[in-house]
Amino acid sequence: MLHTAGRAGGARAAASDLAEHARRGDVGAFEDLVRATYGDVYALALRLTRNEEDACDVAQEAYLRAFRFIRRFRGDAAFSTWMYRITANCASNLTAERSRARHEPLDGPGTSVASERLVDEDPAHDPEARCCRITDREILSRALGALPDRLRLVVVLRDVYGLPHEAVADELGITITAARVRLHRARRQLRDELQEYRAKWARPSEASSRVEGVHGNEHVIEAADAV
Repeated sequence: MLHTAGRAGGARAAASDLAEHARRGDVGAFEDLVRATYGDVYALALRLTRNEEDACDVAQEAYLRAFRFIRRFRGDAAFSTWMYRITANCASNLTAERSRARHEPLDGPGTSVASERLVDEDPAHDPEARCCRITDREILSRALGALPDRLRLVVVLRDVYGLPHEAVADELGITITAARVRLHRARRQLRDELQEYRAKWARPSEASSRVEGVHGNEHVIEAADAV
């Protein structure tokens, strides 16, 4: 544990030094920061967008913004936390654009991107898939994916990445009160989704106990750090 803590502390110190050099115009230092943080930034973008191509676009845009405004980074928080906030903002903008696009007609009245479901993703309609039990990690991932964008953004940023309510509200362009309300709704809906998925995928002998476990956990989203 001590060795792990030491390595983590050393990594934070190294990132802080690189960020300071980047603020002074050292492009090489910024490139090192990108290499050191890209995996985490991409993972966040993927959780927020649920699409690999969109996640790549969001991560790229986030780093472009970070490079453009690197002088604004003051070191009050870790560089990775600063990147999470920028990534959240980029993802929020993208999902808003996607939401508007889904309401624009394609070939005729009543046709939208959202209505063009080419693949049935419901596991209940896949007999082969239902024969295989999935892990709690996969269940949680599916449940997060089932949340509306505006709720998933809040719950991932707050409960998975630990951003304070103020930062979540600021990056999503909403009030702190709205952020808290969305988080409450997201947690409640997530708990319901987890109950449904676990009841569907668990073996009959396990379903009741696993569902009761969801009801008994007021902050079930805390398990999301294992996703």
